[in-house]
Amino acid sequence: MRATDKPFNIDKKLVYEAYKAVQSNGGAAGVDGQTIEQFETDLKSNLYKIWNRMSSGTYFPPPVRAVSIPKKSGGQRILGVPTVGDRVAQMVVKQVIEPILDPVFLADSYGYRPRKSALDAVGVTRERCWKYDWVLEFDIKGLFDNINHELLLRAVRKHVTCKWALLYIERWLSGWRGNTRISRGVGMQTMDWCTAVTSKRHRRSSLSFKLAWRSAAWRCIQRRPKSPTAKTKSAKASIRTSNLTFLDTAFGHVW
Repeated sequence: MRATDKPFNIDKKLVYEAYKAVQSNGGAAGVDGQTIEQFETDLKSNLYKIWNRMSSGTYFPPPVRAVSIPKKSGGQRILGVPTVGDRVAQMVVKQVIEPILDPVFLADSYGYRPRKSALDAVGVTRERCWKYDWVLEFDIKGLFDNINHELLLRAVRKHVTCKWALLYIERWLSGWRGNTRISRGVGMQTMDWCTAVTSKRHRRSSLSFKLAWRSAAWRCIQRRPKSPTAKTKSAKASIRTSNLTFLDTAFGHVW
């Protein structure tokens, strides 16, 4: 079941389990027009190709099919539909990194996490609305369009040591960045819905609130400079240039 002459030792059973998960999730065809049913007509060969390429380090993700979905507030939301084979490859990596990364996230992060859903987030929010005087609501606008991929990879590398998983995560991020705008993928699966922290204290002014987020982000940026002076300059430069958003701060907690 394991490769002996490949750069990466990937269990064939892991690829099959990934296929079963993709099959149960369903989904539309990607840019190649291949449906799950069509993929299954030559299942053994298709799964072998995925395993062989991933084990050899030669797997490169195909382009993602962009689909426009109308938004209630007007305009279009662009979603990406990977091919069935690419979804299987993504699931292989997901099965490896999810048990490592999931315990790191805050309890109030619900999006695309095992045994959590948007309904759970709604339930917690409803419960807190009865306990507190006000609630802070936020939304990450254009998440995958705006997230700093290098910052994301730093956060992943902090906890994931599997070389082939890191290799393919980086290839997915690089390929998506160059081909099309999407709002689904490895990066997107790490965070989506969050329930806000609530308080009975008076609302802060916009300036003090901004400074509080900046201070929190500064504390979360971990570097290893050669001197205390370099540490201070490095942290300040990062805050000035990174155009910090809530997502940057949230990923700071992961570091």
